Amino acid sequence: MFLEFFESKGHLAMKSFSLVPHNDNSLLLINSGMAPLKPYFTGQEIPPRRRVTTCQKCIRTGDIENIGKTARHGTFFEMLGNFSFGDYFKHEAIAWSWEFLTQVVGLDPDRLYPSVYENDDEAFAIWQNEIGIAPERIFRFGKEDNFWEHGSGPCGPCSEIYYDRGEKYGCGKPGCTVGCDCDRYIEVWNNVFSQFDNDGHGNYSELKQKNIDTGMGLERLAVVVQDVDSIFDVDTIRALRDRVCELSGKEYHKEHAWDVSIRIITDHIRSATFMISDGILPSNEGRGYVLRRIIRRAARHGRLLGIDGKFLANLSTTVIEGSKDGYPELEEKKDFILNVLTQEEDKFNKTIDQGLAILTDLEEKMTAEGKTVMDGEDAFRLYDTYGFPIDLTKEILEERGFSIDEDGFNAAMQKQREMARKARKATNYMGADATVYESLDPAITSSFVGYDKLEAVSRISALTTEDEVVEALTDGDKGTIIVDATPFYGTMGGQEGDKGVITSADGKFAVEDTIHLKGGKIGHVGYVVSGMFKLDDEVTLSVDKGNRSATCKNHTATHLLQKALRDVLGTHVEQQGSLNNAGHLRFDFSHFSAMTAEELAQVEKAVNEKIAENIPVVTKLMTLDEAKKSGAMALFGEKYGDTVRVVCVDDYSKEFCGGTHVSNTGEIQAFKILSESGVAAGVRRIEALTGQGVFDYYNDLEKKLEEAAKTVKATPANLQEKLEHLMADLKSLQAENESLKSKAAKEALGDVMDQVQDVNGVKLLAVSVADVDMNGLRDLGDQLKEKLGEGVVVLASAKDGKVNLIAMATDAAMKQGAHAGNLIKGIAALVGGGGGGRPNMAQAGGKNPAGIDAAIAEAAKVLAGQIDK
Repeated sequence: MFLEFFESKGHLAMKSFSLVPHNDNSLLLINSGMAPLKPYFTGQEIPPRRRVTTCQKCIRTGDIENIGKTARHGTFFEMLGNFSFGDYFKHEAIAWSWEFLTQVVGLDPDRLYPSVYENDDEAFAIWQNEIGIAPERIFRFGKEDNFWEHGSGPCGPCSEIYYDRGEKYGCGKPGCTVGCDCDRYIEVWNNVFSQFDNDGHGNYSELKQKNIDTGMGLERLAVVVQDVDSIFDVDTIRALRDRVCELSGKEYHKEHAWDVSIRIITDHIRSATFMISDGILPSNEGRGYVLRRIIRRAARHGRLLGIDGKFLANLSTTVIEGSKDGYPELEEKKDFILNVLTQEEDKFNKTIDQGLAILTDLEEKMTAEGKTVMDGEDAFRLYDTYGFPIDLTKEILEERGFSIDEDGFNAAMQKQREMARKARKATNYMGADATVYESLDPAITSSFVGYDKLEAVSRISALTTEDEVVEALTDGDKGTIIVDATPFYGTMGGQEGDKGVITSADGKFAVEDTIHLKGGKIGHVGYVVSGMFKLDDEVTLSVDKGNRSATCKNHTATHLLQKALRDVLGTHVEQQGSLNNAGHLRFDFSHFSAMTAEELAQVEKAVNEKIAENIPVVTKLMTLDEAKKSGAMALFGEKYGDTVRVVCVDDYSKEFCGGTHVSNTGEIQAFKILSESGVAAGVRRIEALTGQGVFDYYNDLEKKLEEAAKTVKATPANLQEKLEHLMADLKSLQAENESLKSKAAKEALGDVMDQVQDVNGVKLLAVSVADVDMNGLRDLGDQLKEKLGEGVVVLASAKDGKVNLIAMATDAAMKQGAHAGNLIKGIAALVGGGGGGRPNMAQAGGKNPAGIDAAIAEAAKVLAGQIDK
């Protein structure tokens, strides 16, 4: 309903973004609807449309300790949002929030209370004069409640809408009203008016581009609409809660401790399922740690409820079933999600019994010694040996009245890190990648011989699996091979490592990545396809020619791109980062505004001209001074040795570079820019294709064009003309359709002027008509009002099993006391609905067509009550 409503107001409905933030290091996880749209608010990227609406999946773990203890908190939620990037502002945002809540959702306007920032007289006036809310029903709150800001940057006042859930949810204290901490008045909508810029020192200036950022929790709105106690009672979440009860054989609302565990599991399995579907995996740091913590909390509370064996994957299927329509990625990744949950639960189950037993022993020891604080070393041993996250130890201890010496825990952690760095053997703290290579003999080194050849014979000097140094690798083993001399380029300087194969007399190893390791070693990472590889074996290393060739094209094109950008935009352009692989190239550069279409076209043209000129690409080794004197460009902030490699494309481009390149620009064939966007303040990013990638891109485009043309029975050549005709036909048919609907509605109604009643001197025409939608009723109402001259018109219609109600009052009738909004309120309940509106026009929806006659009859009584007053 929300997305369709805002689409009708010209918004582009975008799919939920991933929970993993894109190019935003300030967040571990997406925690609000506006978070993934930040680049559009700051102007770093141009939005696909200036009006956008989303239903965004979010995770917040700031109050994870409170999850379960109360029914108010949850880590996973869906945030409904409508956003304006310099388009509409307060008037529309407020009007639409009210229209959606009262007319689309059908909430009783008398139970809704807006709040505004204490100094925002503009918003107050809109609520009072345009929406018609009495001033005593509009609450002014201070900065803490009604002003959104986050350090320096865009900020502004908020206007929230609260819903009165009724006395049964209240605290019963005298004077309980909006802003009270109890559960009676619940905030359902928050309009943020982003109109100022804070310089970080509390100085505010007016923004040229004012934005709207609206947030409304879907679950919270469902609580209100379904009139239930909490988010855990909303139908979809309740289905999951009931499944937890079924698995545990425990009843909800029977015992507080059970309720806490039931709520924790219900909430956490939703979070874990969605996080894994977005590619987050359990680990000991960052967002992976958040996931591990959530899974392990849920697993532990399952045990507290007496659930036997593994249960999380089973529960996750209920989450997937209930949410896959909105989030198809859940169904697509179902096997993966269930597998990750099962493995993590397995890991935890193996250690938890030992861990709990040790924890119990430690508690008994503390009690005997009269201590209430656990020693940091003991807490670390639980973490390091038994996989107990520190938070879980803390939580269990808190339940029993103990705490932890966190400084001591951190000191033990630091000591372990230092030992791991010195240790030659892998330790379970640092993890596979970090220590396995550190255990290699420092004397081992490799040389790169791949600038001018793609095949070489060499000797294996070291082998590792993912977590230890070994003497041999056999069939199916994953690992790393290190040799004395290799033609494989290791990832460096923005160029991705080579792929290919290593063969021996009796074995084949697939190289998936090539990496640089400490001490000048080059590692070939992959797996044994067949046979065996042993230390000192002689092997043949063969680089994938196609992959290397495509990568070289993209790398040389990056050099041409940098020069073209400096020519078109200016010499302030400096490389800020790059990525070149076989598939595409990515180039980050300093520039302070989005590039125009014309600038992009100029850059693309310049690069393609240099490709067409077939210029030789020459590599020279020079001293650092010689290179600088020749005008070669160095990477800003990079440290260089005495001798540097300079890649020259005639006099057009000269750059310090250790990567691999084509021998002639003509080999690149073609260059096509795909996108230009902002990645940070003053940093832009271009993504582009070369060679076969360009041809594949245009082939795909051609296919899509042909498919589109086929759909409308045209050819690509006459597609535009055909679409113009179709749009004209559509416009004409829509006009004809509206006209026919209006005519049909009039005919269905017939001549009803003989049914006009006199109610205390005010004319009332209250009638029903069959099968007319709300727009049709409005048109009919306008026509009848004109015929009536002065008075009140009330119309009702049943269409598709639902009721549409409308009331209109003329100026003279209003002067005598008639109020269309209150009239609608007085009769809407009879058709099982609610609604309201202004004194001159109001509408409502209902779900009980059988009550239409009663509602029409009641209209005269309600109007009589208004006129008497």
